[in-house]
Amino acid sequence: MTLTVESLVSIAMTNPINAQLTARLPALGLSECMLTAGCLFQAVWNHQAQWPAAWGVKDYDVFYFDEDLSWEAENEVIQCAQRLFRDLDATVEIRNQARVHLWYGQRFGGAYPQLQSARDGIDRYLIAGTCIGLDVETGELYAPNGLADTEHGLLRINRKNPKPELFAQKAKSYQARWPWLRIVEPDMP
Repeated sequence: MTLTVESLVSIAMTNPINAQLTARLPALGLSECMLTAGCLFQAVWNHQAQWPAAWGVKDYDVFYFDEDLSWEAENEVIQCAQRLFRDLDATVEIRNQARVHLWYGQRFGGAYPQLQSARDGIDRYLIAGTCIGLDVETGELYAPNGLADTEHGLLRINRKNPKPELFAQKAKSYQARWPWLRIVEPDMP
């Protein structure tokens, strides 16, 4: 099977949590609201292994973009989301991508640029093939690096966020859960 946008979305929606999130998230009225990260690409790997779509998904990431950079505004969204999803047996991590540069250095070390959109946050994942997001308003899939690495289980460093140590840690974590994944060693200068 060749992985297409349509097949990835179809596979991801076999995870009932993804289906519930995409159905309910528009009620929050968030700008650039994207369901993203492991709940999407891990569904593909689980499908290939004939495992349940939600297997190994630690949390469900939701990005949005709001120019209000206050913690209070983001916290209000987080609280509303917790109420909206309280009946789901899942951890939903919802974050305003306009604020990431304010806390990233303290939490992860190193500088982080001020992002201009929710997609900018997806563009900065450590592994190129994991840069995937689903716009919950339009249903459009955003995959700036294509779907080939996801389909073929290739874990390669994202050149837009080249952090070899963090990449290696993340890639090994994925490989421990899906042993057939192959780490493509970075050819960094």
